[in-house]
Amino acid sequence: MIHPPVLALRGISKRFGGVQALVDVDLKLRAGEVVALAGDNGAGKSTLVKVVSGVSPADRGVIEWEGRPVQIKRPHDAHSLGIATVYQDLAMCDNLDVVGNLFLGREIDRVGILDEVEMERRARDLMRTLSIRIPDVRVPVAALSAGQRQAVAISRSLMAAPKVLLLDEPTAALGVEQTSHLFDLIEEVRDRGMAIILISHNMGDIKAVADRVAVLRLGRNNGLFDVSTVTQEQIISAVTGAADNAVAHRARPDEEAWP
Repeated sequence: MIHPPVLALRGISKRFGGVQALVDVDLKLRAGEVVALAGDNGAGKSTLVKVVSGVSPADRGVIEWEGRPVQIKRPHDAHSLGIATVYQDLAMCDNLDVVGNLFLGREIDRVGILDEVEMERRARDLMRTLSIRIPDVRVPVAALSAGQRQAVAISRSLMAAPKVLLLDEPTAALGVEQTSHLFDLIEEVRDRGMAIILISHNMGDIKAVADRVAVLRLGRNNGLFDVSTVTQEQIISAVTGAADNAVAHRARPDEEAWP
């Protein structure tokens, strides 16, 4: 039996005033896979993430969650379904420690008093489970490296046990070693059955961690490729328009075409 994608987008369109940011975009995402979203600046990548996360609802199109149509009109709708987003700016509170950031807005209390011991215990357990190297969960986030901050932001998004994780340019501010650790974390999360959308300009990152890559150009689909067989040149050609209307190379033989 073929299970439906955990998330499917059909004919998604979005306009901002006179700018048509997305035009009839399709995308499927299955549990336990990483789909990279590639495209030049202004291709519509971040807009598509905002549509899925409920920040900027689509003007037209269908969103399906585990085979059934759903409405995502606000971030709460996405959270309720099981969609978590880590934006490029991370939205961390530098003056709070790791525990404070992980539990911000979801603090544990006993009779109206914060249960710092229990929150610290859960924070340590989460860091250990995800093999995240943090010197101390009580250190202020401002004292962490860029890679450690990114890991904490991803960990925070996993607190509600989502089924889909959206990552917006997660390696943009990271060095080589930090990027390697982040890839380990992404693979750990994927292997636990989570579906991940990864926005990236970096072809090396895409080839290293993604299973498939969906290319957007001028707000439209311009190729869907299996990372294990596609070349970097083919991806770049689809991104730049040298291969407009590129034939999509499906990642799985059982994946049907959109009607």
